[in-house]
Amino acid sequence: MSRFEVQTIDYTRYSNRQLVAIPLLVLAVALAVIVGWYALTGAPVSPGIAFTGGTELQVSTTASSGEITQAFESRTPYEVESVQQAGSGNSWLVTFQATENSEVRQITSAAEDAGYTIESVSSRSASFSGESQRQALLGIGAAFVGMSLLVFVLFRTFVPSIAVVASAFSDIVIPIALMNIFGIKLTLGTVAALLMLIGYSVDSDLLLNNHVLRRSGSFYESTYRAMRTGVTMTVTSIAAMSVMTLVSSRFVFGIPLLPEVGIVLVFGLTADLMNTYLLNVSLLRYYKYEGIAK
Repeated sequence: MSRFEVQTIDYTRYSNRQLVAIPLLVLAVALAVIVGWYALTGAPVSPGIAFTGGTELQVSTTASSGEITQAFESRTPYEVESVQQAGSGNSWLVTFQATENSEVRQITSAAEDAGYTIESVSSRSASFSGESQRQALLGIGAAFVGMSLLVFVLFRTFVPSIAVVASAFSDIVIPIALMNIFGIKLTLGTVAALLMLIGYSVDSDLLLNNHVLRRSGSFYESTYRAMRTGVTMTVTSIAAMSVMTLVSSRFVFGIPLLPEVGIVLVFGLTADLMNTYLLNVSLLRYYKYEGIAK
């Protein structure tokens, strides 16, 4: 039976500047993507229907996504935002920006005219969705601030604490930038994924910091000991989220929302490996040896 082995890295071959260069470069590119997206769209990441308002229609039909889009746009003045398969059968989720009762009636009439079976209809007003967006952003902000305060209380020293906070910040920023690149919208599910990433990031960083600062052994021995546990946990989580993404995709079971949640977690967990064992290690080594790598 094969066994997963965590390869040790010879950190003595690299200076702190070399270790920190890659994660800082990736973070800078991610921030540039988010700033550019904000300049183009007015939002750091494209919000989904839960945060913009709109109508979601679930219909049953043997038509393709392109045919569904054409059928609605030829019968109504409203543009189809997205068409996603729901389940492994002939069920589809069709979303529109329209929210007024008259607009929803026109959309449902168009579905009936096209011969589609309507399974469900749900609408969100723009004002309610705007409030949901504010609450979601406040939730992420509060979680991050609370995590930062807890870390400073635990370590009571600047460099180890800022290492955890910086790593967690990068673990959030990189997935958001990748969401823009891959066209993944901000939904209640992806907000939950970003909140989970804060927990994942803090877990791996605290594990490393505790081994280095509070347990016996040399710096490198403690780092390798933490890596054996931390890398195994993170790689296992990445594998689990990858399987969930594939299984819940429209090519297998077609479960809405879960593929996007899974891929955001894969993005963030992969970034966490880089940030924890390059960025965090370099800052801890600087703190431990006052800027002199040994």
